Amino acid sequence: MAEEFELDTDDLGRRMDGAIANLRTELASLRTGRASASMLEPVMVEAYGQMTPINQVGTVNVPEPRMVTINVWDKGLVNKVEKAIRNSGLGINPQLNGTIIMLPIPELNEERRRELTKVAAQYAEHGRVSIRNVRRDGMDQIKKAKADGMSEDDQKFWEDAVQELTDKYIKLVDQTLETKQGEIMQV
Repeated sequence: MAEEFELDTDDLGRRMDGAIANLRTELASLRTGRASASMLEPVMVEAYGQMTPINQVGTVNVPEPRMVTINVWDKGLVNKVEKAIRNSGLGINPQLNGTIIMLPIPELNEERRRELTKVAAQYAEHGRVSIRNVRRDGMDQIKKAKADGMSEDDQKFWEDAVQELTDKYIKLVDQTLETKQGEIMQV
């Protein structure tokens, strides 16, 4: 007789929570017309032979609602930071002033708002893919247990539990995306 199979749904839930947290971090980086230091969090700079977050190579400040400044600590990294911002897809044109990089935040026009909603949708799709990968891992564990002698009833029970968890988190991704898209399109 096979031993009783117990799927760790708490672990699957934690991993799906991680996907949601990552999605929220990515969405926070999308600007909605106001300057925010968090909009630079996903931007990585090639510094000292490795990819480094901007806030670890300089001080990020928001001196006024439409301006972000970065005081880069190492003069040699100023151009790398500027290039990383230009290539980040944030749609911001950095201005150099010595070791300080100024990022004037332009008013969002209708076209840019639509672009940002598409970027938000891409982030949400990455979140859905992460959640489905966790689901696949759970289903693989169930298949392995089935091969080890689990009954079909137990297999069905655990598959339903994993699918229910997946559906709950996919719905959360959709709600988060809808909220962010509404925020972006708000004039």
